[in-house]
Amino acid sequence: MRKVIASALAGVAIVASGSVGASTALSTIAVSATVVRSCAVAATTMPFGNYTPGTGALTNSPNINVTCTKGTPFSVALDKGAGGTIPQRLMTLSGGGGTLQYNLYTTAGTGGSIFGDGTTGNGVTVAGTGNGATAVAIPVFGTLPDNATNQTAPAGAYADTVNVTVTY
Repeated sequence: MRKVIASALAGVAIVASGSVGASTALSTIAVSATVVRSCAVAATTMPFGNYTPGTGALTNSPNINVTCTKGTPFSVALDKGAGGTIPQRLMTLSGGGGTLQYNLYTTAGTGGSIFGDGTTGNGVTVAGTGNGATAVAIPVFGTLPDNATNQTAPAGAYADTVNVTVTY
C-alpha cells in the first residue's frame, strides 16, 4: 500500500510542478511604414534625320517615360529649349549662323496642342497617374516643317535641348 500511495503522490507532484512553472507574458510590436510619392522620368532623343529643303516636313514621335508611385498624379511639361519660344522652338546650327524651326505637340500632326510648360499662352502639359513599377509612356510628336524659313537654312548640324519637368 505504501508503494501505491508513494506512486500516486509522485504523479500529483509531477502534474503540480508542470502547472506551477508555466507562465507567459504578452506584448506587441508596432509595425509601420509610409509609402512616399516619388517619380522618375526618362526621355529619349528626337532625331529628325537629314532634312533636304523643299522635300517635305520631317516628323518623329518618341516617348517620355514617367515612373511614379502607384496612384500618384503627375503632369509633364516641356520648356522652350535653348533657342526660340514655346510657340516656335528653334534648333541652332553648330558654331552659330543659322536656325531651324521645329515644334513639339501632344498629338500627331501640327494641328494639335503644342507641348509646353503650362503657363498661359505657352502650350499645354500632359497629365497622368503612376502605375508603380511600370512606366507611363507620354508620347511627344515632333515636326520640323518644310517652310520658307527652314528652306533657307545653311547646311550643317543643328541641335536644341528641351528640359522635361515632371510635377507630382
